Amino acid sequence: MGLTDAGLELGKDLLGPVRDLGDFIRAQRTQAQISLRALADKAGVSNPYLSQVERGLRRPSAAILTQIADGLSISAETLLTKAGILRQHDAQPAVLGAIREDEHLTDRQKASLIETYRIYVHDAAPAHRGNEVGNEPVQQEEDSAAETEETT
Repeated sequence: MGLTDAGLELGKDLLGPVRDLGDFIRAQRTQAQISLRALADKAGVSNPYLSQVERGLRRPSAAILTQIADGLSISAETLLTKAGILRQHDAQPAVLGAIREDEHLTDRQKASLIETYRIYVHDAAPAHRGNEVGNEPVQQEEDSAAETEETT
């Protein structure tokens, strides 16, 4: 293999994650039945730029990925993780975010649902991994929920 061939192979290896991200965005867009032009409009980027992202020729910033995620109606964490900007365990599971953002639930209900979710995830996780879901202990959320109920 010559120097040029080695350079091409190295280029393919380096562009692999960017192409994977582009393929993922295209798959999400086609699954949502959104045209390239419509997604570009929703995300606030040009058609050619989005096309280059989907073909793996451009690596968008975190801000642009967040706009694309909004346009696709998927979580920004999913797209940022796919892009390698967030590590898998750094991203808050979407279910926890949905619970915390639900305006119809009281703080006590949110704490209870989060605790139940963490118990199930912990039981399903390998013993050596432990409970890595979320950022703060459940007890703190319960305490803050109890304080909120006392003050209202």
